[in-house]
Amino acid sequence: MSGLWHLPALDQARLIRTRAASAREVMRSFLDRLEAVNGRINAVVETRAEEALALADAADAAVKCGEALTPLHGVPVTIKVNADQKGYATTNGVVAYKDLIAPEDSGVVANLRGSGAIPVGRTNAPCYSYRFFTDNALHGRTLNPRNPALTPGGSSGGASAALAAGIGAIAHGNDLGGSIRYPAYACGVAGIRPSLGRVPAYNPLAAAERPITLQLFSVQGPLARHIADLRAALVAMMTGPQPDPWHIPAPLAGAPVARPIRVGLATLGADPPVEAALRQAAGWLAEVGYAVEEVTPPHWDEAASLWRALLMTDSRRFMQPLIEANGDDATKASWSAWSTNVMAADEEAYAAGLARRTAILRDWHRFFRRHPLLLCPVSRATPFPIDLDLTAEGQARILRAQEPLYVFNFLGLPGAVVPTATVAEGIPLGVQLVADRFREDLCLDAAEVIEARAGPPAIVDPA
Repeated sequence: MSGLWHLPALDQARLIRTRAASAREVMRSFLDRLEAVNGRINAVVETRAEEALALADAADAAVKCGEALTPLHGVPVTIKVNADQKGYATTNGVVAYKDLIAPEDSGVVANLRGSGAIPVGRTNAPCYSYRFFTDNALHGRTLNPRNPALTPGGSSGGASAALAAGIGAIAHGNDLGGSIRYPAYACGVAGIRPSLGRVPAYNPLAAAERPITLQLFSVQGPLARHIADLRAALVAMMTGPQPDPWHIPAPLAGAPVARPIRVGLATLGADPPVEAALRQAAGWLAEVGYAVEEVTPPHWDEAASLWRALLMTDSRRFMQPLIEANGDDATKASWSAWSTNVMAADEEAYAAGLARRTAILRDWHRFFRRHPLLLCPVSRATPFPIDLDLTAEGQARILRAQEPLYVFNFLGLPGAVVPTATVAEGIPLGVQLVADRFREDLCLDAAEVIEARAGPPAIVDPA
């Protein structure tokens, strides 16, 4: 049973449900894999093995008693350090928060437990989860298992690195400006940023409500190596009675759309390797009957500019004092570089920008009537070298490259990332599929087509 860690989550659940393997055996295999490789990449920063095994024993007891079993019964999942998990510190990569113990589970963790999954292992994030790189003074640096010279992404870089190295089959993340999708891309795994309101986002430890831009732009969601697992994890995260005023209990499957499904292809001036991956994925979709045509997405530059300006406005009020008080040196340098490149809006422009968001989103809804799917880059560039964001010049490169991520945070739309290849020198490539609100099903359906052609990503034994 030593290879159980290698299996997709749904296969693990099936073996547990049919008693072909025990939840303890699955958990033991997960822990063994973690022990074997985590020291080389520092993706998981806290694990309590005895607690995890006890929860697995309880899952096995439920099977033996004939209890009704939930879809991910007994499956280990990792949780990012910025989400409340009862009894664990919600450090968010900040030294000052190392003893900030959560009294309850956040809604997304509670929903995962309700699906039968066993949260085990806290994954690393940058200080305040505010970089596309995963390093902090409390937990240290996470390395990309495919290429340690490249970022594993951020802020869910511990989650993506763990998956790429075979530590678990499902990981929790969150996404304010690409923090699920970019780590998935950088480590060559899959991830989905759900629609705003799809998954509860409340942390019981929160001392105050987040600024409105963070409430509008940030969501919780899953990463996985297999699209079927990604779909199951999304269903698990969205299902449960957790209190969240933004939550909308919309079904995952929406109404049928006209066939052939029209896909808009937007290359957005991507670098040549990225554009080549997009055109390859477009060809795969066309081969199975999707109608792919090149498009110009509406209001692109304006949406990108407004995300930057509105988030910076709230960040200067909300994040800057925290970073100045508790941030590590790299986070302060990154913040300074970002501030050099992005101007905050004045009060009138801030209010006008929030109002303008509605009009822009209305035109995107019209766009999706014509093209129910958009195929576009995750980033205009291949994954960045470590710490590119510490200078103003590097941050300017990042801000341009990452527009295909944060435009959809601004709009609250779902986006799925699926890997297509890992090319020379361990550089992952992948593409992003975007749809209208609550049409994650369309994104996942198309992602499965691409996965079938590209194959699921290989698990890496880190150097």
